[in-house]
Amino acid sequence: MKKYIIYVAILISGLALGYLFFGTGDGNKESKGTETAEGHDHEEDTQMWTCSMHPQIMQPEPGDCPICGMDLIPTDASANGLGVDEFKMTKNAMALANIQTITIGGGENLDNSISLSGKIQVNEEANAVQAAYFAGRIENLNVNFTGESVTRGQLLATIYSPELVAAQQELLTAAKLKESQPALYKAVRNKLKLWKLTEDQINSIENAGQVKENFPVFATVSGTVTEKLVQEGDYVAKGEPMLKIANLSSVWAVFDAYENQIATLKKGQKIKVTTNAYPDKEFEATVSFIDPVLNTSRRTLMVRAVLDNKNDILKPGMFVKATIETSGESSSKSILSIPKSAVLWTGERSLVYVKTNPEEPVFEMREIKLGTAMGDSYQVISGLDGGEEIVANGTFTVDAAAQLQGKKSMMTKTAMKEQSSKMEMQLPDTFQKDFTSVLAVYFNLKDAFVDSDVEKAKALSYKMLKEVESLKIDNLGAMETSHISKIKSMLEAISENANIENQRDHFIVLSENMIAFASNMKNLDKTIYLQHCPMANNNKGADWLSLSENVENPYYGEAMLNCGETTKTL
Repeated sequence: MKKYIIYVAILISGLALGYLFFGTGDGNKESKGTETAEGHDHEEDTQMWTCSMHPQIMQPEPGDCPICGMDLIPTDASANGLGVDEFKMTKNAMALANIQTITIGGGENLDNSISLSGKIQVNEEANAVQAAYFAGRIENLNVNFTGESVTRGQLLATIYSPELVAAQQELLTAAKLKESQPALYKAVRNKLKLWKLTEDQINSIENAGQVKENFPVFATVSGTVTEKLVQEGDYVAKGEPMLKIANLSSVWAVFDAYENQIATLKKGQKIKVTTNAYPDKEFEATVSFIDPVLNTSRRTLMVRAVLDNKNDILKPGMFVKATIETSGESSSKSILSIPKSAVLWTGERSLVYVKTNPEEPVFEMREIKLGTAMGDSYQVISGLDGGEEIVANGTFTVDAAAQLQGKKSMMTKTAMKEQSSKMEMQLPDTFQKDFTSVLAVYFNLKDAFVDSDVEKAKALSYKMLKEVESLKIDNLGAMETSHISKIKSMLEAISENANIENQRDHFIVLSENMIAFASNMKNLDKTIYLQHCPMANNNKGADWLSLSENVENPYYGEAMLNCGETTKTL
């Protein structure tokens, strides 16, 4: 009996030890396996791959970027938990796009001066018009070309004048009666003087007793002929301009100043002027005139100074730059300054991108208020604090990344609506006329997306890019120029892309910028319809322009051809 009890005890001990070593081990193994499998599944569910240069590309597995062909990289899981308007860029993308940031401080980079660009112009106060003081035919013209120098008293032309012939005959008759009718004699002489004949010329006619048929015209001023208004053989009326003569011993330097620079400009300020022609020379002058009326199309004010040009080295039409020292009243205050390259303009708003995480490339758009432009910097009135880090180079690239990630950006629909409610675009008539050719290609590009034709979309986007590049944008403001830059970048991306979905992503941004221009154009030759699809752009909605009121969706093609509605007629 005792023997069985020992066997039972050994069996129970064996089972216990077996469960301890093998049962627990299997349970752990199963538990670990389950955890690994779950972890693996979770990793597969969350790990996505993107392109460092095209962050809109998101794929569940590694491969090549369908836009540029670069190897996809894993997304950073730490991007989760960002703020509503924050977004993250990869360090590789920042390096390739040459995105640079700076930490702003006080006014150590502020040089208390502003720079203006302009041109040399003729001093209108020193201009003269050589007119014909009596009617007649030009027999000889001694000025052969514009740019010719003339001196006071120089013979410019000879004129045959029937009126002057008759007046000379009156003089000879009155001279015989001057003793009996002195008043008549004096009146005839005064009549000739009004025709700019000198005392010597009148006496010469009287002494000779003969009428001169051709009479000389002498220069009344010295200078350079800037415009030749008559030719030999022409008939001129009394008082008709013959030549325009400018005295170039002094010239005007005319500059354009922007609105935010007006407060620092005053009549009598000293300026230093430099030219491309003589980079080693500096000319000093004084602000003599500030235009009281703002140029509404260019949003600039004309500032003028008079320059001494006795050596005749400054030529009208020359490009010049001016540096104007400010009063320096704010130099004792704590002033923040940022480089001009950091600022994006949307109408009345000034925007910068702030790096919100000092350790990671996380950014957020912020609206700020700027003061005076000083050299290559702006004063910051509000919106930034000392010690904050902002994007100083590559701001447009950062804005594009924000837009493609669905974050608040300069060109997002919300921002564009805010912008259009505050300020309309100032589009010159010539620009609007030229932009109609861009619109024409855009409508064909839209139809290519309706047909889901990748190659046609590539060809038309390239054609549209050439049309945009041919536009004259010198007279456009900063806001309008920003839209043009975004249009170009989107067209370049579409023309280089072979994936229809990625092309359509860029077409969303392209359409937003095209809508901004079309909405501000007057006298459109055709009715344009603004249409909207609420499901496009990952259910955020997207707009496009169409010549047809019937909806044909460019973002889905045949899959959902009639998805959308017409929201506005332009």
